[in-house]
Amino acid sequence: MATATGHDSRRSFQRVNEIIETHGRDPVHLISILQEVQNEYRYLPQEILNYIATAMNISPSRVFGVATFYENFSLEPKGKYVIRICDGTACHVKNSTGLLNMLTRKLGLKEGQRTTGDLLFTLETVSCLGACGLAPVMVINEEVHGKVTPEKAEQIIDEIIKKERSQND
Repeated sequence: MATATGHDSRRSFQRVNEIIETHGRDPVHLISILQEVQNEYRYLPQEILNYIATAMNISPSRVFGVATFYENFSLEPKGKYVIRICDGTACHVKNSTGLLNMLTRKLGLKEGQRTTGDLLFTLETVSCLGACGLAPVMVINEEVHGKVTPEKAEQIIDEIIKKERSQND
């Protein structure tokens, strides 16, 4: 059976089992387990959260509570490239809003939508990335881009799209 991630459910649960076993099925390691599962699937599918609860013999509400408490966990699919735009004071003053607006248009995101339909990009704003001297700052996955203009951001996105297309040809 295919899931929203395109993975076969049996294979999905097999990988989740491997992750759980690595931590000895100890509930004290729930956060680490959720982090690894999210790294594997780019989000935490509901069916996998339920499976984790059953496999670890803890309540589904406890697993769901942890998954929703921490901001770094996502219950919705994220793109292959997660773009974070800083909107802290220094970045805001240096036009992070213009950067966000351009990327929203470039990626074709509608109001309230954060991830492109092809699951290539997710666009998020964050309160601070801790790089005020580089304002405005944009981080794509783990790569930091400083003093980003809307034009520079568009070039970066175009390069990623070009790279992805060449890999898929």
